[in-house]
Amino acid sequence: MRFTYCPRCGEKLGERKIGDEGLVPWCGRCERPVWEAFTTAVIAAVVSGDDQIVLLRQRRISADTYVCVSGIMKPGESAEDAVVREIGEELGLAVRRLQYMGSWPHKNGDMLMLGFCAAVEKAPLTLSRELDGARWVPFDQALSLIREGSIAWRLARASIALCRKEGLPAGETAGDRFEIE
Repeated sequence: MRFTYCPRCGEKLGERKIGDEGLVPWCGRCERPVWEAFTTAVIAAVVSGDDQIVLLRQRRISADTYVCVSGIMKPGESAEDAVVREIGEELGLAVRRLQYMGSWPHKNGDMLMLGFCAAVEKAPLTLSRELDGARWVPFDQALSLIREGSIAWRLARASIALCRKEGLPAGETAGDRFEIE
């Protein structure tokens, strides 16, 4: 979101050159820059130790392809806590381990997606009402069900490659990971 007025005091913004940032929106009353606002969201490839991944259907996103679990971070919530919450809310699964995989700007440019590989114990899925469906899918079939090149596709591809490369149970890697207690 690009501001026209200062969100703190309501003053119409001008512009001021700030270092290597160039011209930025500036509030003369508050004497401070006003940076563009964007939403931070999490997206997770939910994997099990038997080389399967959970894929979701949400008609509001796409009626003919699958996606990964995702959701908006709440104020005061860490990215890791948001992933655990979203997986619990949407699928009824408990996360054992998280591996940060990377970040991607959303195609609209107003959202940053923080991607994780989340290892869970495979169990029946308990779906939230916001989902139209979800299912466990073998790694070998997963990428053909997700829109190629999408953030979900890139995250799933990287998570599957990581799980296979490490030769460890899905989601358990030699890199940085967050143990869930």
